[in-house]
Amino acid sequence: MSAVPPSPAVNRPGADPLWVICLCAEWCGTCRDFRPLSEQVARSHPTLRSAWVAIEDHADIADEFDVETFPTLLVAGADGTRFLGPVLPNTQTVSRMLTALATPQPAAPEVRALLQAIESAPDDFEV
Repeated sequence: MSAVPPSPAVNRPGADPLWVICLCAEWCGTCRDFRPLSEQVARSHPTLRSAWVAIEDHADIADEFDVETFPTLLVAGADGTRFLGPVLPNTQTVSRMLTALATPQPAAPEVRALLQAIESAPDDFEV
């Protein structure tokens, strides 16, 4: 089985921008420490949209992701999911991962539901 080559352009002109969504918990110290770092990563990747989702506040949507480790990052767009999993709370690690995104996989229903919820009510998700 061969590896999928990284996509050379995260967002092609005219394509829907990708979302970088941090699934976290307010009670989690690692998440609280990671929040300013994730904001720094967002500033260094201006072509990506970002959101911070407190899973307790949005359990109706976030429970479908079955988050076990914090922080968990979801990178997805209209063309599908590019990443869903825990990340080290390190700006360089996350930034490198975002730069080297692989070809997207089809988005699962819970990913589409979360993206739709964030886009329809961005103020609820601290975009």
